[in-house]
Amino acid sequence: MNQQPFPYEDIVRLSRPRSASHPPMPAAGRAAQFAPFAALTDYHSAVREAARFTDERIELDENAKAILDEKLLLLQQKLSSHPEITILYFQPDAKKAGGFYTHATGFLKKIDLYQRRIILQDGLTVPMDDIMDITGLMY
Repeated sequence: MNQQPFPYEDIVRLSRPRSASHPPMPAAGRAAQFAPFAALTDYHSAVREAARFTDERIELDENAKAILDEKLLLLQQKLSSHPEITILYFQPDAKKAGGFYTHATGFLKKIDLYQRRIILQDGLTVPMDDIMDITGLMY
């Protein structure tokens, strides 16, 4: 059987060439050259943001608006006693269209009719146009 000579047999046992002008790169630096490259760094967060669910604002009909106005009038009359109330309101999303409905419970501090907002004693301010319902000790 005729054995073929091993290719590159003449250079296999030679040491690797060293540069006279550049110092050798550390092993960690050489390994970093082969690290994975994330070309789409913000892609996954953008996909997650697009998939995040938001609610649409529900417009109250005239009957619901009238009931809400009556509740605000009652609250205005009871303002000095600082009643505890729960407000269901729409919180607009800062990043995309829509938002979500949430509720807050606290003691009423002020009803600002000029800027159309309700202020609770803990500092929470709720725009009147975002309110869906108000419940609590109003009567």
